[in-house]
Amino acid sequence: MGLLGAVAWAAFAPLDPDSRDELFEIPNGTYARRMAGDKVEILPDTIRLTMGLNDTLLLKNLDDVPQVFGPVLIMPGQSFRLPFEKASTYSFACTAHASGQMSVIVDPSPAVGWDTLQWRLRHWPKNLNKSTP
Repeated sequence: MGLLGAVAWAAFAPLDPDSRDELFEIPNGTYARRMAGDKVEILPDTIRLTMGLNDTLLLKNLDDVPQVFGPVLIMPGQSFRLPFEKASTYSFACTAHASGQMSVIVDPSPAVGWDTLQWRLRHWPKNLNKSTP
């Protein structure tokens, strides 16, 4: 009965994230490593977000040179927050990538039931790491 109750909770309880931000950091030294010929892959080629849950991309530039993301120049030490309002696939120019491109896939909010359970299971390891001090 305990396992069945846990599965029912996971499928039907509302998803209420602490933050809707999905943080990615551009580490210090990224530009220097790239200029030295290192193929630096600090950000994934594709970032997946979910409407209503983690639908805001937050980029922090910890490098000592400006980085370009789409039409935005992110200066050293600055952050750029991009909230998404529509589920879709977006492509951006990104100087933090060796390829110069990055895609953001924004999925629709999961429906109550099976979709919610699947979403929780996909994000469980990441959310578990967030709660660990």
